[in-house]
Amino acid sequence: MDADAGAASASDSGQGYDATPYLPSRGGLPALRRAAADCRGCPLFLDATQTVFGKGPTRSRLMLVGEQPGDQEDVKGEPFVGPAGQLLRRALDEAGLGGEDAYLTNVVKHFKFTPAPRGKRRIHKAPSLREMTACKPWLAEELIRVAPEVLVVLGGTAGKALLGSSFRVGERRGVLLPMPDPFAERPGAAPGRLLATVHPSAVLRADDRQAAFAGLVADLSVAAAVLR
Repeated sequence: MDADAGAASASDSGQGYDATPYLPSRGGLPALRRAAADCRGCPLFLDATQTVFGKGPTRSRLMLVGEQPGDQEDVKGEPFVGPAGQLLRRALDEAGLGGEDAYLTNVVKHFKFTPAPRGKRRIHKAPSLREMTACKPWLAEELIRVAPEVLVVLGGTAGKALLGSSFRVGERRGVLLPMPDPFAERPGAAPGRLLATVHPSAVLRADDRQAAFAGLVADLSVAAAVLR
């Protein structure tokens, strides 16, 4: 096999670990969504049902970024439609953000899972740094087009993707931070802000779910104050 054929084979199997070649040369979010449906930037596409791209309006004031789609998102093709998404929407309502038409997305666009030992259940498995890095070009393009006033980062994986491997949710949650470069500039507007909080799935797993939910609402209320 020559070098070119080997490179093509690696790309076809997702072993190239880079989504950049699949990005469209022009167009807005609809063009990105269409292109992402055929992404082979990492091997996660092999087992996932489909690409789960972000959903929401262009130029939304509020954007929320999680880790990756879950089982129900993988089946339905939309982000945050499972139990964690339902809890997130309830928290947004209680924080005063229910009226915001937010843009919802994930760092990784394919569901990564391991089969349960028995039955058909698929168990969530955290994406690797290599997989997050491969998929990050899609998120970067979403951020550029949406240009939110507030970007809410849900959980450690999303935080590390945007703020670096040293990021820890517990150390920086609920605090407004500068938007990371190169997304700080929003033409004709003030720089956007970033707010980190826990992923809603962490609330579902918490021993004291009521307290964990209240903490999530408190963090989101900081974003609501910015958008008033």
